[in-house]
Amino acid sequence: MVRFDLAPGTGDRLPGMPRWLTSGQFLIQSRLSPKALRLYEQRKLLNPAHIDARTGYRYYGPAELDRARRVTLLRAIGMPLADIADVLSVSGPPAVGKVESYWRDAETKHAARRPLVSHLLELLGDQGLPMAAYEVHHRDVPTQKVIFVQRHVTADRLPRVLPETTQLLFDHLTAAGGTLSGPVFVAYHGLVTEDSNGPVEVCVPTRDPVQPDGLVGVRIERAHRQAYMSLTKAQATYPTILRAYDAIGHWLREHDQVLSASAREVYQPNWADAADDEYCVDVAFPYEPAAPL
Repeated sequence: MVRFDLAPGTGDRLPGMPRWLTSGQFLIQSRLSPKALRLYEQRKLLNPAHIDARTGYRYYGPAELDRARRVTLLRAIGMPLADIADVLSVSGPPAVGKVESYWRDAETKHAARRPLVSHLLELLGDQGLPMAAYEVHHRDVPTQKVIFVQRHVTADRLPRVLPETTQLLFDHLTAAGGTLSGPVFVAYHGLVTEDSNGPVEVCVPTRDPVQPDGLVGVRIERAHRQAYMSLTKAQATYPTILRAYDAIGHWLREHDQVLSASAREVYQPNWADAADDEYCVDVAFPYEPAAPL
């Protein structure tokens, strides 16, 4: 258990050493709360300069005060603790570069959320969805065989995990002498956000005989009818893409239809290289008539 000496003026000098701050004094000088100090020590972001072996009291010096200030400032710009540890592991230009890289990414994510804020305000204001702005299409999808891998992943890891998993499936297909018979799609069997991790299932259609192996499974995707929206690369970024999910869900409710399988994103061959204004993905909901009440 982490033990803090909260009594000012006790044990504030160690033999042969300069004056130290007790944990209580350090909390006052750093303006950290006891909870924050415990957390930062547990995460190895802010360790005491010395721990008395007999009493367990913790002592801090100028270097720890400076480090506490840096942690506080980095948290103030919204940086996660794991990223702060990365920044504090270096100094000078490399540390500056890490903060600049984080902030560019944060600004990009913030800009991507702006359209979703307008969408959310429309819903909260009881205006409903402006359906004229959304064009929901329909198609029949035949039965097809797919090789697949399921993964639990949060939204922040999705951009890295999807291409890695797709490449794993392509390598497996190639090794089996098989070929792609349709667009790659990702079925979302659970919600994927910063807090919810799916699971998601990356699927590669093929007509060729391919055996399951390790993470790779093989299954039959049954025929179904889809309601879908075609999106550009910019429209498909998270969280902007959630507007399409809401629009199709609204269409299903308005037409007394329900999901018959997991919602999915169907990726066109140009996905990786598409420009922001270029069509490259469909958000699709398999559906069927709702059962009568």
